[in-house]
Amino acid sequence: MTPQPLQLRDIHLPPPVSWWPLAPGWWLVGALLIVTALLIIWLRRRWRQRAYRRTGLQQLHELELRHQQHPDSVPLAAELSRLLRHMAILHYPRHDCAGLEGDAWLRFLDQPFNDQPFSSGVGKALIDSPYRRDTTLTNGQELIQLCRRWLQQLPTPRSGRRS
Repeated sequence: MTPQPLQLRDIHLPPPVSWWPLAPGWWLVGALLIVTALLIIWLRRRWRQRAYRRTGLQQLHELELRHQQHPDSVPLAAELSRLLRHMAILHYPRHDCAGLEGDAWLRFLDQPFNDQPFSSGVGKALIDSPYRRDTTLTNGQELIQLCRRWLQQLPTPRSGRRS
């Protein structure tokens, strides 16, 4: 009898490494990407919601620079009053603030403050200064600072709120 050659089986390779389930590091990278995307969306929405406030503060800064160059009180008071009314109409429902005038307008502007700086303080100049040609506004910078405080106090509007 002749010896029979050994019958060797072919080499069996293990199955290829699957990409699923992911390693823990990839789960962490995925979670970080999702959190980063949500943070970017939130910051972008917040930036857009506060655009009206930045615009108002920029206009106030331009008024302040013009007042420093030409300290004429009548245009300053009129322009500040116009700016505050414009910002109020953009932010609040039109029927709440568009028709207000005199003391009612000043009380409306006093809402964010406890000390009523418009109706009993320097803000009272907004009522009559634009219409008087003989007065000089001695506290123009204080009035500008008060208007800046009012603009900074405006809360961000809720989305989809139009009147």
